[in-house]
Amino acid sequence: DVFIANSTIVEERIQRIYGLNSVLVPPPVDERFFKATSHQPPEAGGYFLAICRLVPYKRIDLLIQVANEQKIHLKIAGRGQDEARLKALAGPTIEFLGFVPEKDLPSLYTGAEALLFPQYEGAGIVALEAQACGTPVIAFTAGGALDAVVEGKTGIFFDKQDAASLGDAIARFGTRTWDRELIKNHARRFSQTEFKKQIKREIDEAYTKFRSGNFIRI
Repeated sequence: DVFIANSTIVEERIQRIYGLNSVLVPPPVDERFFKATSHQPPEAGGYFLAICRLVPYKRIDLLIQVANEQKIHLKIAGRGQDEARLKALAGPTIEFLGFVPEKDLPSLYTGAEALLFPQYEGAGIVALEAQACGTPVIAFTAGGALDAVVEGKTGIFFDKQDAASLGDAIARFGTRTWDRELIKNHARRFSQTEFKKQIKREIDEAYTKFRSGNFIRI
């Protein structure tokens, strides 16, 4: 009777496939990420970060290509079926961290210059977690990243999943100064607290309509 979508792109899919409207409630970011201490990364020795399952559609191969070409220090957290192939492609500036425990993720985010997010995701909680820690995001212009990232304020977009487009985005990223407290504050609208409020409101409204006998598909 009611669809709740977790991103604009999912809203569009629901409309296209079912012919129905939906309510947008973004996914919740765990409160522990907002408690992480924001800081500017060191001028020397900083790193870019990717956190995901190592599967082909995540496009970690694209990150590796650009990191190899530009000698970028890239840390990759995660395991997956594509791990052996990706390690074979990686040069000396790339570090594979494997599985990272949940408790260690906030410090990993806060120490990064930026999170690299080259994949197409329906929502993409990792991009929100990074911003909750005050870390900007360099993201592919598609999917849930469009809801999560504000161009020029909380991150940078690139339009094509190729090395030239991503490389240009990283270059543009380096010319800007990033306000990590502003980024953290932007992410607060995706917090668990806000999620619970929005979910409760939508369910209460739907249930009230149902009890009154006036329920109409949205």
